[in-house]
Amino acid sequence: MYTVCLVEDEEALSNVVKAYLERAGYKVICFTKGSEAINYIGNKVDVWILDIMLGDDVNGYDVIKAIRENNENVPVIFTSARDQELDKIFGLELGSDDYMTKPYSSKELVLRVNNIIKRVYKSDNKINIINYEDYIIDLDKRKVEQDKKNIKLTTLEFDLLVLLLKNKGKCFTREEILSEVWGNDYFGTDRVVDDLIRRLRKKLPKLNIEAVYGYGYRLS
Repeated sequence: MYTVCLVEDEEALSNVVKAYLERAGYKVICFTKGSEAINYIGNKVDVWILDIMLGDDVNGYDVIKAIRENNENVPVIFTSARDQELDKIFGLELGSDDYMTKPYSSKELVLRVNNIIKRVYKSDNKINIINYEDYIIDLDKRKVEQDKKNIKLTTLEFDLLVLLLKNKGKCFTREEILSEVWGNDYFGTDRVVDDLIRRLRKKLPKLNIEAVYGYGYRLS
C-alpha cells in the first residue's frame, strides 16, 4: 500500500481528500501544520500533497525544502488558493511535481496521485542503463551520474529526460510532452514545458535539446 502525506490546514477539506484517497486504496497521513509535517520527514511517504499557505509560521515552501534535503525523488503535489503563475514556477523550481489551484476536485487530485504513482514506482524490474555523452542514466534507480557524481533531478525532470532519451531524434509538441510527462488529466498551461526544458538544460548542459520553431522540442 502506498502512503500519501497530506498537509492541509483546512480540516474539512483535509477530511474529504483523505476519504477519497483512502477509497482509492492509499494510506493517508494528515497534518494541519507545516512544523508537524517537517517533524514527520524521514518516515515512509510515497507522495506528499502540500498546501502552500498553512496556519503556522511554516509554509509549504519550507516543507518542500526540508523534504528535498531528505529525499530528492519523492513526488510532491502543491495546492494553493493563489492562482499565480509565479507561485507555480517557484514551486517547480523547489522540486514540486504538480500544482493544483483551489478549489479543486478531490477526484481529479486522486487521478493525479494515481498517475504519479504509476510513473514513479511501477517499473518493469529490468536493469536499464542509458548512456548519453558522459551522463549515466539509471532508469531503475532514477539516478543520473556524471564522472561518478550524482546530478539531482526532480521527478518531472527525470521523466522528461527519459522520454527524450528513449525517443532520440523524435520531435514532440508541448501538448505531447504535457500528456507524456504530466498525464492526460493535466489542465494547466503548456508554459510549464518550456520551464522544465530550461531547468533540464541547466542541470545537464551537454544534453542537446533542440527547439523546433513553431512545433516543440527534440533530443539529438
